[in-house]
Amino acid sequence: MSMTARADTTSQPLWHPSPERVANSQLVAFQAEVNRRHGLNLKGYRELHAWSVAQTADFWDCVWDFCGIVGEKGERRLTETDSMPGARFFPDAKLNFAENLLSKPGAGDALIFRDEDNLASRMSWKELTELVSRLQQALRAYGVGQGDRVAAMIPNLPETVALMLAVTSLGAIFSENLRQRRRLLVQPQAHLDHR
Repeated sequence: MSMTARADTTSQPLWHPSPERVANSQLVAFQAEVNRRHGLNLKGYRELHAWSVAQTADFWDCVWDFCGIVGEKGERRLTETDSMPGARFFPDAKLNFAENLLSKPGAGDALIFRDEDNLASRMSWKELTELVSRLQQALRAYGVGQGDRVAAMIPNLPETVALMLAVTSLGAIFSENLRQRRRLLVQPQAHLDHR
């Protein structure tokens, strides 16, 4: 097979979504919301993209609402638009990462875990939310709050994810990494603020 023939066969898409799949996509639903909210009649991705570039603040305002982000948007949607990268989106916003991540209810899988020894487990959204709540209550009882730092020397397990979410739900900062472990183990007398 010549290189020309190979190039010809790879220039075609491997797959096209069905018209039904396109019609039921999140992008089409978002475009409909933009049209409804702004009295537009955008048709297709190219028109939506052109509008998003021309009306960046309105676009990001719609993205926030359409995605169901829980939090306060703040006054400004976009600043420093002349520098990309460097633009700042929702610079005045306040939101809680854990609250947004755990907003999905139900019994579906939140975490699917498998370790090096093939130990496997699954945790539903309901189970994860309940574990995060218990850990959050324990951390709060220890006095952990906004701006505090919590460092953990634990392996990457579903429970580690739950601990990170519990810490961030309180507005605290979570740290778990190898470099931190080495420093803590090598310098056990180092001052660590318990909060």
